[in-house]
Amino acid sequence: MHTYQTEAIIIKKTKLGEADRILTMLTPELGKIQAVAKGVRKPKSKMAGHLELLTHSQLSLSRGRSLDIISACQTINSYLPLKNDLDLTACGLYITELAEQFTIEEQENRLLFDLLRDTLQRLCETGNRDMVLHHYEMQVLEQAGYRPELYRCVCCEKPLAPVTNYFSFSEGGVICPDCRSSYPYARPLSVNALKVLRLLQSNDVVTALKLKITSALAEEMEGIIRRYIKYLLEKDLKSTAWMDNLKSSPPAPKPD
Repeated sequence: MHTYQTEAIIIKKTKLGEADRILTMLTPELGKIQAVAKGVRKPKSKMAGHLELLTHSQLSLSRGRSLDIISACQTINSYLPLKNDLDLTACGLYITELAEQFTIEEQENRLLFDLLRDTLQRLCETGNRDMVLHHYEMQVLEQAGYRPELYRCVCCEKPLAPVTNYFSFSEGGVICPDCRSSYPYARPLSVNALKVLRLLQSNDVVTALKLKITSALAEEMEGIIRRYIKYLLEKDLKSTAWMDNLKSSPPAPKPD
């Protein structure tokens, strides 16, 4: 086919020439694809608003020699709350970067597309963004084939007791105290953190949002999940640095 249509969520953009842009998109049937948006950086471009990051659009594309070309587009959901709040923008860029890093070009992944779409919408609607992010992280790991083992020791395979265990990034799961000496770099994992990770792994986001956890527990879980993702990707995600900077910045003064 010389032309085709697809839904797409814009997850990355790269400048091309003086006015064009290469867009990386996640689609339901085609997986992760790249295409050229010609003239989209011109001030009067009619396509620009439909092809911004964190936008869900309907696209028409034409086959090209190396990259396909976007010929028409229409916004399905612009997720405006994400674009009007810096903290939410950072969260949105984080989940799209995760999707981009854990997917293969042109391999159908409708489950991940639906997960990304629904998580972007959930971030617009709830104040508990940390739990939304952690649920998304665990589900992305599941779909990418990196589901961490949270019920049995990855060394001796015995069921984990309700005590402080240890998470091994290299082994992809939890180590019991008896096997800890063989994994000196494994990180302590509290009983409550293990319970929450299990819930996030096995339940939907509605169930996850019913949980109320302490800031200390949230920090512990964030450290475990982020370091596991960093180990798998062998690098830090660019969006995490921005998220951390925003968290550490003092809140803006309220107008009188």
